[in-house]
Amino acid sequence: MVGCISSGAVWAMADYINSIFERYLHAKKIFKNKEVLRHSYTPKELPHRKEQIEELAHILVPVLRGETPSNVFVYGKTGTGKTVTIKFVTEELKRISDKYNVPVEVIYINCEIVDTQYRVLANIVNHFKNESGVEVPLVGWPTDEVYAKLKDVIDAEERFVIIVLDEIDKLIKKSGDDILYSLTRINTELKRAKVSIIGISNDLKFKEYLDARVLSSLSEEEVVFPPYDATQLKDILLQRAENAFNEGVLDDAVVPLCAALAAREHGDARRALDLLRVAGEIAEREGAGKVTERHVWLAQEKIEQDTMEEVIKTLPLHSKVLLYSIVLLDENGELPANTGDVYSVYTTLCEYIDLDSLTQRRVSDLINELDMLGIINAKVVSKGRYGRTKEIRLNVTPHKVKKIFGQDDQLRPLLTVNLSRQRRLI
Repeated sequence: MVGCISSGAVWAMADYINSIFERYLHAKKIFKNKEVLRHSYTPKELPHRKEQIEELAHILVPVLRGETPSNVFVYGKTGTGKTVTIKFVTEELKRISDKYNVPVEVIYINCEIVDTQYRVLANIVNHFKNESGVEVPLVGWPTDEVYAKLKDVIDAEERFVIIVLDEIDKLIKKSGDDILYSLTRINTELKRAKVSIIGISNDLKFKEYLDARVLSSLSEEEVVFPPYDATQLKDILLQRAENAFNEGVLDDAVVPLCAALAAREHGDARRALDLLRVAGEIAEREGAGKVTERHVWLAQEKIEQDTMEEVIKTLPLHSKVLLYSIVLLDENGELPANTGDVYSVYTTLCEYIDLDSLTQRRVSDLINELDMLGIINAKVVSKGRYGRTKEIRLNVTPHKVKKIFGQDDQLRPLLTVNLSRQRRLI
């Protein structure tokens, strides 16, 4: 009897699953080509970036005359079109160079992923592995050996090699500027090839991290990308939407709303594209015939949740312990708390996981950083004759933080901490 019931339940579940897939399969199709809304997509036209395209083309055109172009550093906030413009311009340069038989190689490296000197050098060498027969492992060789191999493979023939280092500020902050020093001096060691660097940075103060010897060897030109305004973002979205969505599925208010919301976020085109794409995905999942303003607001909520989760996951260890101190105070009904209260719990947690605690001054700086990220709210309030103090509140749910920290082996022990009991033991 039990076997029969189990078998029936299995068939019922199978029918249910089949009906779900049938429903999604035959729902009205929202997207024509969703990839058009991805950050990695390079469109055939770039609205409102003509000035920057002209600047970059002017800097790189010497290649077509057989001359070495200047190094270029491109600055601008996230979502201002830096990467897509560089890809657009270098693809066009490659097309024209092929037409005039000028040998040009463009190597693109994302330094958020390839974040050490060794790995950058290895990636460049491996770009030429088909012609050289050499492949460098991503770990294991001495760095000077990788650099020697890089010179050999680049100088194997006459050509111009343009190395694009995207998010270069993250590489320099993590691994130092030796890689830039090597690459900017490499032309003096090459006989046939010439190398130029294009660095892309979100940090306008990026050069402050560079040593004087690197600055003197850069010989660079700078191109700055200003943020987009709401009207410009609307033009970008309309251009992409035409190829991304099926006809008649977008409500007229959707694109202006996505543009307006992204314009509030420092004119971030990536944010605008994400809003439009996620709104379409939500509508398609619902089986809706049209993408409406409601779907955009739902997309905004989902993206904010996903972004905050990613921010928390990538915090430094001490910032995570500090955040969990605030979570415990919140669960204990002790928020808003001042810096001293938070520091007391923080030192207790550091001791619990055998971590050397930072000074109260440094922790105060970390509190300000968490405040700037929007994870907490740290507001300075006046206490009259008792002076001023900082009141700290939590902007995310304790459950969300615990869920994220539960996936971290180093932080998971903190989830067992009972604040009241811990205080009694001290």
